[in-house]
Amino acid sequence: MNIKRAGREWTGRMTIAALDLGRRRIGVAVTDAASMGAYPVGVVERRALKKDHEAIAAMLRDRRVSTIVVGLPLNMDGSEGPIALSARKFAASIADALGVTVEMFDERLTSFEARERLADMPARKGARKRGIDALAAVVILEGWMQANPDKIPRGDGG
Repeated sequence: MNIKRAGREWTGRMTIAALDLGRRRIGVAVTDAASMGAYPVGVVERRALKKDHEAIAAMLRDRRVSTIVVGLPLNMDGSEGPIALSARKFAASIADALGVTVEMFDERLTSFEARERLADMPARKGARKRGIDALAAVVILEGWMQANPDKIPRGDGG
């Protein structure tokens, strides 16, 4: 797999990133070097669309991201409401801004699962909220990887 970035050609394994979109923050996670698991990278404090794109790009710059998975906040009955439409618009804009493939993935209950995973960990309230956002992105990425094993980059490159 070869892509061009900033005048350099990258070969080998690519990374998949996931975004958990919130009104105030965007949680960011990526696959590990072997594309076997996911881990949190951080949180982007939302400002304006262009600034959000720039912050995400900076966070992912050296990670050779080929695909970004954006959480799709469906209603519990599976229907899409205004928040899902907003997520789809953000996904299209980040695809254009970063020039990567973007896929949507059902994120129902990811924040709940992230809170459950963090329940016993001591942290200040603000740190816990940021942790939940980043961990929710991990949950989205893990779910996408389980549902799409054929799309995970594998091989001996790196």
